[in-house]
Amino acid sequence: MISKNAPFFCFLALFLTLSACKKKDHAFNDSKPGKEKILSLTIKAKSFLDNHKTDSAFYYFNEVKSICDPKTNPEAYIATTNAMAALQQNQNDFIGSKTTLKEVLPYLKLIRDSEQIWYTYTYLGINYLNTYQFKKASRYFNKALDLNINKFKNIESKKNIAEVLIAENKYQEAIQILLSLTDEKEVQSKPKFHAEILDRIGHCYSHYSSDNSEAYRFLNYALQIRMRLKDNEDIAKSYYNLALFYQNKNSDSAKKYMTMSYEKYTLANDIDGRMSALKLIINNSPNPELKKHALKYIILVDSIFEVRQKAKNQFARIKYDSKLQREENLKLKTHKAENELNLERQKNKNIISYIIIVLSLCLILILYYYLTSKANRDKIEAAYNSETRISKKLHDELANDIYHTMAFAENKNLSLAENKEQLLHNLEVIYSRTSDISKENSSIITDENYISSLKEMISGFSTIQINLILNGLDLISWTKIDKNKKITIYRVLQELLVNMRKYSDASVVGVNFKQIEKSILIHYSDNGKGIDMEKIIFKNGLYNVENRILKIRGTIDITSAPNEGFKVLIKIPI
Repeated sequence: MISKNAPFFCFLALFLTLSACKKKDHAFNDSKPGKEKILSLTIKAKSFLDNHKTDSAFYYFNEVKSICDPKTNPEAYIATTNAMAALQQNQNDFIGSKTTLKEVLPYLKLIRDSEQIWYTYTYLGINYLNTYQFKKASRYFNKALDLNINKFKNIESKKNIAEVLIAENKYQEAIQILLSLTDEKEVQSKPKFHAEILDRIGHCYSHYSSDNSEAYRFLNYALQIRMRLKDNEDIAKSYYNLALFYQNKNSDSAKKYMTMSYEKYTLANDIDGRMSALKLIINNSPNPELKKHALKYIILVDSIFEVRQKAKNQFARIKYDSKLQREENLKLKTHKAENELNLERQKNKNIISYIIIVLSLCLILILYYYLTSKANRDKIEAAYNSETRISKKLHDELANDIYHTMAFAENKNLSLAENKEQLLHNLEVIYSRTSDISKENSSIITDENYISSLKEMISGFSTIQINLILNGLDLISWTKIDKNKKITIYRVLQELLVNMRKYSDASVVGVNFKQIEKSILIHYSDNGKGIDMEKIIFKNGLYNVENRILKIRGTIDITSAPNEGFKVLIKIPI
């Protein structure tokens, strides 16, 4: 992929932002102080960017964007948005970057500076390439090429198109494009860029051609240039590709280059590169060394995931808060105009009526803003908690399975029936887990079809190995029960059944409903391996179950012991 171009593009976009603010022939319709503020905020953003404070840089770019009118000053608006998208891209937030860029697409036709359009198309292509949408990536890279900005940008666009072909395993087509670029003087005058193209040609030959000498020649040529430049990150890339080249030819040479690649990536402080090198080392390590390298890989994955997730959340919050602030300012201006009009109409009325009307308006405004603010806070918190929970489930429950399945597919001969069957089995497990997560977060029917929906959900956990017994569900007066309590009952049973299937190894599960006066009793039991109640830690599913029941003023009692099954008694007031 080519996400590492993002810092380079980011600085170029920043430069173009400053240029757009200064150009006299691209005049603003705003007042002079407006232009000065845009320039001042852009300089602040650059200062933070130079000091690697990306969240602050993103904040000030967003401030510039908020005061730029895209219709009267499209150059500054688009350049600033490109800079924001590059910052998101640099944190591997390709979806967020894509969303940001789509905001400028309607205004591209308004600018005369086609170079800004080139950056927008190129960023979009990078985002689509890194999210495996290769047709869209190729389309935007070709649109960038069609702009015909200058010779070097055309070369960059062609290289990007070749990267898409490589991702699609179309190595022969990629080689034809890349070989044509090596003769260009603009490429040969830039050793770093020249080495990158040579390295990609060698990579393609190692996959496409049986002539190993061609692949080695290009890979080694690229390495020699990078050694002269003394760029640790680029040297690490060459070592990595040489390790891939030797992987099935000479295990000693392959291991040597893997180790050298990891060391150089470490010196360059490139976490993504270190993870790639470690993954290669793990795949080629004997059992005694496997655990050590695997632990390093897990630590790197956890650290980079946390950092990038925080950055993504911070960027999203900055954009959301800015949008909310603009909306509130607009509302304040609207209400101010209305109040002034009302005051003008009330001049001839007596003082008492005037005071009553003003007080009423103030009380209404205070109540309105209070309720609106509270509702927005609740929505934000609920959305954030839901996204965090789903993200954690995806990371904890699917990441390892997907990684192992990918490793299996890469290292096994899928033409063999047993390997193909194992791969299909792994994919079926991943699909099942994905389906479970989808069901846990889907909407719940609470109308007259609630009983059918609840039965269907519970019955879905019955398998050949699990005998599920359901009693008393039809005896409950569900029409008299509050909607929120129905949702809670549904979710609680879903959590218990999901935990049962994941951890208990139960073969018999019973769910019994009973209505006593103004309460519903739900008794859940299974014959699984149980848990030690003295060592139980309420988290994840059990924590959610307890919280949900307490929120509707219900009670819950859990009884279990090792190898003695698991029982839960829930009492919910009607």
